[in-house]
Amino acid sequence: MKYILASASPRRKELLAQAGFAFDIIPADIEETISGGTPPEIVMNLARQKALHVCRTLSEDTCTVIGADTIVVYKDEILGKPSGRGEALDMLSLLSDRTHQVYTGVSLVTGSARTPAVHTFYEVTDVTFYPISRHDMQDYIATGDPFDKAGAYGIQGPFAIHVKCIKGDYNNVVGLPIARLYHELDRSAFHGH
Repeated sequence: MKYILASASPRRKELLAQAGFAFDIIPADIEETISGGTPPEIVMNLARQKALHVCRTLSEDTCTVIGADTIVVYKDEILGKPSGRGEALDMLSLLSDRTHQVYTGVSLVTGSARTPAVHTFYEVTDVTFYPISRHDMQDYIATGDPFDKAGAYGIQGPFAIHVKCIKGDYNNVVGLPIARLYHELDRSAFHGH
């Protein structure tokens, strides 16, 4: 089975490669609009949109497209990618010394664009930060790292020093619950790894 990752995320690419998947990358060029619903519904819907969008561009029907979307949630507030320094600071201030959730939706689409088989699921991980000084937040924002990341932080980079505790799948916070993905592929009609 051939796999296609519908994401330009270097972190998702790295996780799939580490797991031994052979895959191509075709980023889903869609406008990501977060619409109503619960966090699981939102991430699964966005992941499904991405995977279906890429599937429709393909001429072959012997591959599985993997779409994924990650959001950070604190007390029902969804934190996407920050639009600038001020918003990044607001997000990090909100998350400092608190526990939040990271949701990643994954959608597997296989078959032809006309009659695709779609299997979508999500994973959630609790992340707790230590108290973070304003100085540390500003230093981190100055690196530019927060701007392409939901919640304005990346767990696998310099920000790791502020992570107190994780309950759940670490890779889910990075952007792809790779173990769950492998087992979902194994259990479904998408098997072929």
